[in-house]
Amino acid sequence: MHQRPWLARLRRALAEDRFALHYQPIVALRDQHVSHHEALVRLDDEPSGRLVAPRCFLPAAERYGLIRELDRRVLDRVVALLGDPVAVPPAAGEAPGRIAVNLSALSVADPRMLGYLERRLVLHGVEPERLIVEVTETASITDMPRARAFCAGVQRLGCTVALDDFGTGLGSLQYLKHLPFRYLKIDGEFVRGLARSRSDQLLVKALADVVRGMGGETIAEFVSDLSLLPLLAEFGVDYAQGYALGAPRPELAAGPLAGARPALRIARLRAGSRRASRR
Repeated sequence: MHQRPWLARLRRALAEDRFALHYQPIVALRDQHVSHHEALVRLDDEPSGRLVAPRCFLPAAERYGLIRELDRRVLDRVVALLGDPVAVPPAAGEAPGRIAVNLSALSVADPRMLGYLERRLVLHGVEPERLIVEVTETASITDMPRARAFCAGVQRLGCTVALDDFGTGLGSLQYLKHLPFRYLKIDGEFVRGLARSRSDQLLVKALADVVRGMGGETIAEFVSDLSLLPLLAEFGVDYAQGYALGAPRPELAAGPLAGARPALRIARLRAGSRRASRR
């Protein structure tokens, strides 16, 4: 579909608040418990009730300058959710639950965004460390000095910075060198074929080693097969995210189930591997 029809559609969706959030778990490989969730936006304006995936409308939102307003809507909803003690279950070890939210290049470049973020946190009484702000490589390379200042400002507020989609741009090493972060998310391009590709294995292990040496942690994205988990752990990756561990859902996993489901499935996988090796 051409982008022009999206302009009126997105304006209407913003006016009527026709966006929905789904949450995907990010699982710690050391103990198979959910570390936190990522908020993923969907467009909810189809007569059939079918949700529209972000890849269909985000490019148009960026092109027509609507992405900053959409980013703020998502941020508002996530911070309000974090401020509700009933809605967000604790993470592993009974620590308060955390949620990651993506911000676009335009929001990263917006000098008013840090102040807006701080006011939202204060309004809802949310501890800043419970919010993780994901910044994409594309957004950072567009204006590296501004991206660096933004990430540093996010950290000064007490929030956590994650560098998203690492490896998708030509300036990846510059991105890694200049931006302050805690988490680095390894793009699915290097994860999907990990079991078969020696080059992907070398790259993932090297990234995990470098990030750990810088005091950060790594998250493997688009993990679609549980058989990848032992490899990722072997290469030093800290967390995994993908449909094998949990699809995005409109509600957060509650209570002990936040860690029990992935742990059970991984335990079964490992038990099956041990039985197979004895045959």
